[in-house]
Amino acid sequence: MSEKKRHYEMEPISGEPVEVDGVYKNEWGGEEKLQRGQVFPADPMLGTTEWELVELEFDNHHEGQTDPRLVPKSDDAESAAGLQHPRGHIDRGDK
Repeated sequence: MSEKKRHYEMEPISGEPVEVDGVYKNEWGGEEKLQRGQVFPADPMLGTTEWELVELEFDNHHEGQTDPRLVPKSDDAESAAGLQHPRGHIDRGDK
């Protein structure tokens, strides 16, 4: 049996299309930056290999500004106000 947590999932192999932009490592340790739509290359000496995603390519600041979804909102104060008072908790009957 495999010691990996997700031993039942198969890694992509050479010849399959890349689904996520990022840096991939083959089973021989070679790393390569691949874009979505490209095909996983075969090793010139060893042929078909498995590829594992090592690092995602995440470019969120392409316009020079922080994504507005990541900025905390000030209108969440009324929803958190009830949770700050000790008697403002939800009674779940587990007392």
